Amino acid sequence: MNTPLPDASFDQLFRNARTHNHFSDRQVDDATLHALYDLLKWGPTSANSSPARFVFLKSEQAKKKLGPALAEGNLTKTLATPVVVIVAYDMAFYDQLPKLFPHTDARSWFTGNDALIQTTAFRNGTLQGAYLIMAARSLGLDCGPMSGFDNSKVDAAFFANTTVKSNFLINLGYGDNKDLYPRNTRLTFEEACRIE
Repeated sequence: MNTPLPDASFDQLFRNARTHNHFSDRQVDDATLHALYDLLKWGPTSANSSPARFVFLKSEQAKKKLGPALAEGNLTKTLATPVVVIVAYDMAFYDQLPKLFPHTDARSWFTGNDALIQTTAFRNGTLQGAYLIMAARSLGLDCGPMSGFDNSKVDAAFFANTTVKSNFLINLGYGDNKDLYPRNTRLTFEEACRIE
């Protein structure tokens, strides 16, 4: 576990991985989606809270249901994507803590504390969305994460009368490289970091 991965793995996960706007017609089967979740679920979250909830939209009907919530610039590409993932978070995540964090009464930390619930659910659900991206890349899939949509419309269409709220979307499939934009730069270590 303490041995670095082969250098090619860093290319696949980070250096050569790109945000895709267009995908091939190759479908993503359900077994791959199960494998994807079975990887990402191991990423750490506060008190193992695991607040993220994922809805994998594969059918044309499900994607059309999402359509009214999408910004105009995201509509065509998203409807054409093999899978659209709604990355969401459950505001009642703490009800699962007796199972997920059984060695103490972690549920009581959150009960009645709306600010802590919101912060924990959003932060850790977002982390789990990032784990999904890395797990997808490790399985040979490409991702197009995006904001560009109306959360309230997504919540009304997919999470009405639940404690789940949408966070962001990820278009998922096997990327088509022909329309990739040139790679943008990133901040240097000196611009983004300091060691104290």
